[in-house]
Amino acid sequence: MVELSLIDDIRAASRLMVRELGFMDATVAASDYPPSAVHTILEIGIRGPLTSGELGDFLRLEKSSVSRLVRKLIDCGELRETADEADARSKLLSLTAKGRRTLEALHAFGRQQVRGALAVLSESEQRKVREGMVLYARALRESRVEDEAAA
Repeated sequence: MVELSLIDDIRAASRLMVRELGFMDATVAASDYPPSAVHTILEIGIRGPLTSGELGDFLRLEKSSVSRLVRKLIDCGELRETADEADARSKLLSLTAKGRRTLEALHAFGRQQVRGALAVLSESEQRKVREGMVLYARALRESRVEDEAAA
């Protein structure tokens, strides 16, 4: 059984991280975009072209939300749709030149934010942060997958 105080401490730290990372703001990462748009640009930039369905799975968003999000980013010139050569019924989403510039700006902002936070920690503490975050993120995903399988 996990101790209630441990659970509450982790929840409090998670809320603080969300606020410190700016996710309570209307736009994030020194961009003009909401968190879902920023994550869309990051995921497509990191993973390469994706279908809307794949994007929705990664971001854990409903199909209708992904559709509106993609349309907005296409209209803003960040994304483009192209026919999927493997499946003519699907369209692949990729970054435009503007999207690649936005991606680089997002990476620069995020890296600076993390660099600043890590600068106040020792090397040992920095490694602990990385290990703890990787473990916790994996555990959150595995717990969700188990819950979905049980449902």
